[in-house]
Amino acid sequence: MRVLAWLIVAGLGVATAAAASASLQGERAQLAQAKASLQAGEADKALALLNTLAQQSGKAEAYNLRCRVEYSLDQWERAANDCEQAVKLDGQNSDDHLWLARALGEKARRASFISAYKLAKRVRAEFEEAARLNPSNAEALADLGNFYYSAPGVVGGGIDKAEKVASQLDKLDPVRAHELWGHIAEQRKDYGTAEREFKQTIGWSAHPAFQWMTLARFYRGRERWTEMESAVRSGQNAAERDKFANVAFYNGASVLRGTHRDPARAAKMLEEYLGGSAKSEDAPAFVAHTWLARLKEQLGDAAAAKRERAAALALAHEYKPALNMNLEMKQDIGH
Repeated sequence: MRVLAWLIVAGLGVATAAAASASLQGERAQLAQAKASLQAGEADKALALLNTLAQQSGKAEAYNLRCRVEYSLDQWERAANDCEQAVKLDGQNSDDHLWLARALGEKARRASFISAYKLAKRVRAEFEEAARLNPSNAEALADLGNFYYSAPGVVGGGIDKAEKVASQLDKLDPVRAHELWGHIAEQRKDYGTAEREFKQTIGWSAHPAFQWMTLARFYRGRERWTEMESAVRSGQNAAERDKFANVAFYNGASVLRGTHRDPARAAKMLEEYLGGSAKSEDAPAFVAHTWLARLKEQLGDAAAAKRERAAALALAHEYKPALNMNLEMKQDIGH
């Protein structure tokens, strides 16, 4: 009987371990699916998975991913809360601190003066912590450098601090380094140096389509329209030859939007981005559909605008810019 009892206990132990392993594998599969949905711009699908995961597993990764989906939806308060929870659960993760800083930064942009002041200091602290935890995190260093050159000294900003970060990036990621040096020069109103730095990124980059769009954005800021359009065309041509640069189409369309110049090209680039297989959370598909809807309206294609608006809401039913367009459309029909 003792042998039988031991065998039963041992069997239960094996079954419990197998169930735990299966549960862990299930969580990993769901997290992978949520990540894929985030990258594809399927916000509703990602949130449905992550709401369940955050509640059941309570893992930092689930909260970080949900923060990033909410960030893409412009839901800054929710994003900050979820990223803060991720940091509480895993305080040694550089990327968790990076995303918390980003969410708090967007929240600060829309806050009152006093609240923005307090939030900005937290943003700086989170960027610094992300860089401290992983000194090789080039993305965190670049964001920290961007904070330093753009923020006033009263919240810890300073061009001298940004230069130190740029020097670190020189060895780690030359493309991001030149880009940061360019922004620092812009801040100093040294536009000649800034232009040279942005041009250097094109030569350094393995995927120069992105850097052409950054240069185009610089020209837009200086109202150098002919050069802006030329840089966008160069970026578009580079992206068409580079299967890893699909997001550059989105970036180029972003540069052209709002300038009232070449809406047809902007629409074509968004169509190329949406038609490609490589999408990214940096260029949410539902945002691209919303932008494309606006451009189609400008180009006089109301039917296409309606389709693009519907496509955006099918991916992210809470995305306010698309919802607002839907309301505008209904009001136009009513009149």
